[in-house]
Amino acid sequence: MNDTTLAMSLAGLVFMMTVIWGGPLLRILRHFKIGKQIRVDEPDRHFVKMGTATMGGVMFIIPVVLITVLLNAASLIGMRILGQSVLVPLIAMLSFAVLGAIDDWQGVKGKRKGEGMRIRTKFAAQIVLGLGIAVVLRYMLKVPELYLPGINLEIELGWFYIPVAAFVIVAMSNAVNFTDGLDGLAGLISATIFAAYGGIALIQGQVFIGRFCFTMVGALFGFLWFNVHPAELFMGDSGSLSLGATIGVIALMTGQWALLPVIAVIPVGEALSDIIQIAYFKMTHGRRFFKMAPIHLHFELLGWSEMQIVQRFWLIGLIAAMLGIGLVLV
Repeated sequence: MNDTTLAMSLAGLVFMMTVIWGGPLLRILRHFKIGKQIRVDEPDRHFVKMGTATMGGVMFIIPVVLITVLLNAASLIGMRILGQSVLVPLIAMLSFAVLGAIDDWQGVKGKRKGEGMRIRTKFAAQIVLGLGIAVVLRYMLKVPELYLPGINLEIELGWFYIPVAAFVIVAMSNAVNFTDGLDGLAGLISATIFAAYGGIALIQGQVFIGRFCFTMVGALFGFLWFNVHPAELFMGDSGSLSLGATIGVIALMTGQWALLPVIAVIPVGEALSDIIQIAYFKMTHGRRFFKMAPIHLHFELLGWSEMQIVQRFWLIGLIAAMLGIGLVLV
């Protein structure tokens, strides 16, 4: 079985695992009334989603963890299906998932119901986690520091790699978090990004990373079974923060993180729209650049339906992902 076939097989296996256990998880979340809280400043049509089960990141995280650990354990009997290098993105996913779960729980059941963790506290925790992972990537895994399209040589950044890598991880974690807001949007976009970087990893010969990426794709497709419009389940911060951080780590491990603004154009655009909105609001003393940020809310207020936004954003993301792969082959 060649590398691509095995990667696709893992995606199919994890998809089935996620769909099978998704139903029981959904019933558990509903039983304990772990439901979405809607901000008062969101578009009116979002209020119908009040109470929809959240913390759904658990749905795709557990199958990925289970299959990754089991396939690594298989190496004890001589089967090399996944290597130990995938433990780094796995640990990154779990650590950011725990942070997101704390945020979700505080927003649903905690003292800060409807708000979640304080932004400064969450951001500080992200920075600490990002720096720790960056140190592991450079000094333990010795990943390629930077590749640029058309340049076949690795560009070395020295000690500067640590803050840059931490920035990539934290920025992508928040970017996917900003993208999460419409049924199926964050999951579909993230699956496309993982597929793109999975292809890049296989091209580079990093077969274990490629297989891990397609494992993520399968799990996300299983989650989307319950998350497409009208969503029965939201991923919450436990899902979005962990997805973004894992994307950042995978991009860093391939050395092709400079292509994130291309391959991950939708999450990057969502984050930039929020930054532009805040900066413009402060500079103009109260005026808004967009009707609402992140930018998917702007298009909602322009009259686009939720399905139109998700489908059009995904089409843009798909074309951008294919362009990113093409740039790697230059």
